[in-house]
Amino acid sequence: MKIHHIAIICSDYEVSKKFYTEVLGLNNIREVYREERQSYKLDLAIGEHYVIELFSFPNPPARPSRPESCGLRHLAFSVENLEEKRNELISKGLECEEIRIDEFTDKKFFFTTDPDNLPLEFYEN
Repeated sequence: MKIHHIAIICSDYEVSKKFYTEVLGLNNIREVYREERQSYKLDLAIGEHYVIELFSFPNPPARPSRPESCGLRHLAFSVENLEEKRNELISKGLECEEIRIDEFTDKKFFFTTDPDNLPLEFYEN
């Protein structure tokens, strides 16, 4: 039917929480601390659409390589104005790749990373 959500485990919860809410502008739906797991769980949305569960766990292993490690390669966000989004992210201190053109759709896109080096793609509608 559709993708329900994406789960991300971060190495520094406060840094990633700030990144996803303040830098990317996702909305905080619910935040809980699970004492038995020593873990925070933050549910995030784009508008009203629930998209990401952000988790913290004690000592999670690092991502083995980027971006062709087995598993999730990257997250892609759809935006209306790619240049505007790229300039906004750069003004907030992110390093963003140059804008490229998708050879199959002729749409513009670029990559940046989250605080744990998870590749994030921004793709113009």
